[in-house]
Amino acid sequence: MNILISACLLGLKCRYDGKAKCPESVCGYISRLKKTETLIPFCPEIYGGLPTPRPPAEINSGRVINKEGKDVTEFFRRGADEALKTAEFYGCRFAILKERSPSCGSKRIYDGTFSGNLTEGDGMTASLLKSHGIRIFGETELPILIETLRIGSDQ
Repeated sequence: MNILISACLLGLKCRYDGKAKCPESVCGYISRLKKTETLIPFCPEIYGGLPTPRPPAEINSGRVINKEGKDVTEFFRRGADEALKTAEFYGCRFAILKERSPSCGSKRIYDGTFSGNLTEGDGMTASLLKSHGIRIFGETELPILIETLRIGSDQ
């Protein structure tokens, strides 16, 4: 099965700070998934046209604003559209996305104040994928995805 995944979780240095982001607790689950599934790496912010590194951005009143005060919503929207096209092209029913991101965050994202506070909500890519029936898993939800896929089970 093909699964869309945030490229930073696979070690690609595409995050806003120019780094990858695969917490040690997550890497084992990703290695396990790679044995039986095809992981399709994607960074909506890169595909949306933003450089790496770039100023951090957060969603505020439905717009994505970077820490310098610039509205970068259109870059995020374009990246979300490209993520959906990629997921549809590869027939992805699931996506593993970086939590809390203004693109990939699902259920909880930063609140738009650059204070580290979280609020309920989805990033632009997560929201678009969900609206097209793609089930989203954050990196801390990988055990649930693995159970859903029955990887390693005797059944």
